[in-house]
Amino acid sequence: MPRIILPLLLALALLSGAVVSGCAGAPVQEMSNARQAVRAAERAGATAAAPEVMGEARQLLMSAESHLRRGDYRSARDQAELARTRAVEARSLAESAKASHQP
Repeated sequence: MPRIILPLLLALALLSGAVVSGCAGAPVQEMSNARQAVRAAERAGATAAAPEVMGEARQLLMSAESHLRRGDYRSARDQAELARTRAVEARSLAESAKASHQP
């Protein structure tokens, strides 16, 4: 029985380490995704068509960048993901507004 416990504990320790190290790094991809989504929304005209949602996306991105500078990667990741979501929503609203004004 003790021969089984040691490998299980070792496997659990390795798995835990992998999970923690995956969360520890800077959220480079999330920040890039958020920035790209905000730019795409701006190009789609979201600043005029959905100013409140677009403003929220920009504010969330600025917050993510602030957290990133302070090394608070978990909050930076969360804020970047929210910024991306709001920017996508703003872009969708802008595109819908354009479509409804087309003959």
